[in-house]
Amino acid sequence: MAAWITIPLFFVLLILLTRLFTLKIYALKPNRHEETPEKLGIEFEEVHFPTDNKRSLYGWWITAEKDVETAPTIVLVHGWSRNLGRMLRYIQYLHPLKYNLLAFDARHHGSSDKDDHASMYKFGRDVKAAVQYTLSRDVDPDQIGVLGLSIGGAGSTYAAAIEPTIKAVVTVGAPAHPVDVMKHEFKKHHIPAFLRWLILKQIEIKIGVKFDDFAPITSIPKADASFLVIHGEDDDIVLPSQGEKLKAAARSGQCEHWSIPGRGHSNCHHEPGFWKHIDTFFKTQFKKG
Repeated sequence: MAAWITIPLFFVLLILLTRLFTLKIYALKPNRHEETPEKLGIEFEEVHFPTDNKRSLYGWWITAEKDVETAPTIVLVHGWSRNLGRMLRYIQYLHPLKYNLLAFDARHHGSSDKDDHASMYKFGRDVKAAVQYTLSRDVDPDQIGVLGLSIGGAGSTYAAAIEPTIKAVVTVGAPAHPVDVMKHEFKKHHIPAFLRWLILKQIEIKIGVKFDDFAPITSIPKADASFLVIHGEDDDIVLPSQGEKLKAAARSGQCEHWSIPGRGHSNCHHEPGFWKHIDTFFKTQFKKG
């Protein structure tokens, strides 16, 4: 076969191969919640609210036990391939501390609408939509925060850069940059270096926004919010160095970094003092306002 045919064919096959790999590794399966706050004896309201592209997000609105209009409000954000049910443990501990709470499913997750593909960027846009929804509930606009897990934490950081209503953000196991996380996954799957650039470029084209435009490491200094960045030192999904990068990227005095020995990606909430630390952080930041 002539070289002028072989070379283009090779690149076509290479692109198809990387596209198939990308679709496989980032595919999301239906994962609707199986339990609700009713399991905890907590009253809640099922809500739907709009996000980009005329899509709708599903959530649970939980009012504070007293003084709804003066209580702080926290938006709870799950991670990749999870759903709002992941936040039940957080609801269990935060509700008695007198917060209004909104947990929701990001696009392509749980009971929310699909929208072509999921991404860290869309997580951030959905967090913004969730925060805007809380304002329709007659809450105190000066006491709104976000708590996000993993990619949800990354999206929350980007949301804080584009939604000034957010006063405080807690992230747990959040990446500093999407490329860092994907490169770590590539190594786990033994993807050759020469294919990595092509895969990353395809993903960026699919998202339609450059990685740097929504990466937490570039978003955090643009945000007016204060941050508590929590990371387990044994996290092998989002490496602990990501938390250190976020801290380094923040403005002076903007970010507290809590590195927890012996904890991984999904068990930081088992650390003694975890809930008190989060409660103190939020209420201290809201008092500054």
